[in-house]
Amino acid sequence: MDIRLDAISHAYGETEVLRDISLEIPTGRIVCLVGPSGCGKSTLLRLIGGLERATQGRVLQLGTPPADCLNPLTYIFQDFALLPWRSVRGNVSLVLEDHGIRGARADAIIDDVLARTKLSDFSSALPRQLSGGMKQRVAIARALSVNPAVMLMDEPLSALDSQTRELLMDDLVALWTRQPFTAVYVTHNLAEAVRLGHRIVVLSRRPGEIRELVEIDKPLGERGYGDSDLEAIQKHLWDLMREEARAADEELLDV
Repeated sequence: MDIRLDAISHAYGETEVLRDISLEIPTGRIVCLVGPSGCGKSTLLRLIGGLERATQGRVLQLGTPPADCLNPLTYIFQDFALLPWRSVRGNVSLVLEDHGIRGARADAIIDDVLARTKLSDFSSALPRQLSGGMKQRVAIARALSVNPAVMLMDEPLSALDSQTRELLMDDLVALWTRQPFTAVYVTHNLAEAVRLGHRIVVLSRRPGEIRELVEIDKPLGERGYGDSDLEAIQKHLWDLMREEARAADEELLDV
């Protein structure tokens, strides 16, 4: 299922947040949204997910979700959103229970996503026993369990330390390589964007407009730390954003 944004604009009262955003999110690709603080990245994600309705324009879902898709659009947040009294398996099971899926069918789905996210040996653990990286793996496993058409990822690695972030990026690449998924990925971290994104959307400071679309053709599995091609793209992105990021930071400090 593709997503198409058709001339999206959005405002909160008199504050214009997004202006005339038109964008294609193709099936099987990760589209990263980057830009200065306050440019509307998370707002755009909420509009795509249907949590808010755009002031102007349309969000179109083109085609049909996979036959076994339970939630066409599924969120992954930076704060994990795990129930502390439920085990790893119980947290994944929760979204299946919401669809009336229990017993052997649920077990098969849970076993599969725990294996894919390297959590099989931790299925009985409680969230308080897990590191931040492991908690985020549980959140990813939970999202995968409903086989979404599109995953909406709002800074999912921002709460993690740099080493754990690198490991989770490796995990996401491995997941995508094994079974390509579609995602819209919001991040402030340009290294994440060039490591994970097939398409990077650079938004201007508020009101957010598309300044540039950057396509990266190199396969995800061939990208890695110290890659000179990725470093050049990351430098280009920062050159685009630097002055607006500084202005946005000073504007936020003045509030």
